[in-house]
Amino acid sequence: MAGDVIVVGAERARTGPWRGDRHVALLTPLPDGPPPSAEFLRRCVDVLAQRGYRRVVTGALAPAEQIGFLDAGFEVAEDLHLLAHDLVRLPSRPRLPLRRAGSDDHAAVLAVDHESFSPFWRLDDSGLRDTLDATPRVRFRVSHDAADHVTGYAIVGRAGRRGYLQRLAVAPGARQRGLGSALVLDGLWWLRRWRVNRALVNTQYDNEGALALYLRLGFSAEPIGLSVLEAACGD
Repeated sequence: MAGDVIVVGAERARTGPWRGDRHVALLTPLPDGPPPSAEFLRRCVDVLAQRGYRRVVTGALAPAEQIGFLDAGFEVAEDLHLLAHDLVRLPSRPRLPLRRAGSDDHAAVLAVDHESFSPFWRLDDSGLRDTLDATPRVRFRVSHDAADHVTGYAIVGRAGRRGYLQRLAVAPGARQRGLGSALVLDGLWWLRRWRVNRALVNTQYDNEGALALYLRLGFSAEPIGLSVLEAACGD
């Protein structure tokens, strides 16, 4: 074990509190290692229980990535839609005020985020930093009103020819004005300018507004979705 990485042989997983909750751990196998075995994942849960965590959750996993977790006793916490865009046909960008987000905007961005998501999905400072650092290149834009108060934001990342709409939120009082479309399309046009040929986004099954927005902007639902898994510690 090194820092917040659990190591057993060649298997490694990063751990840390989920969205700042000291009772819930996020468990993420490192991408340069083998697929995690059920034995390794049970060991991780035991270690996290010893650290005082009560529950362990994963990130959004494809079915093939879930095998070891399910064999270790994890269960589905939430299923997610996975959508893709080929960036061939993009609607024109609405002429609405957007600007680059800076560090001074983080508090306002998190306030919008907390208004937009249920407690389980809300970002904290650490989660926002992790989202911004998740890809080699990132575009972070905010929408704002006439007084420059943040009304929404989007984080779009790219890695090679693959793009990711990592986060989108619009304050409840600023919805139905086209801001969500403007933020998404700003990111998609940026991806296309850098010759990205596929953009991905996921969203909760019950987030009907986001799903309708993505479909309207040209995303298509993938045949296989993603799932967040969870397990109790100490059982």
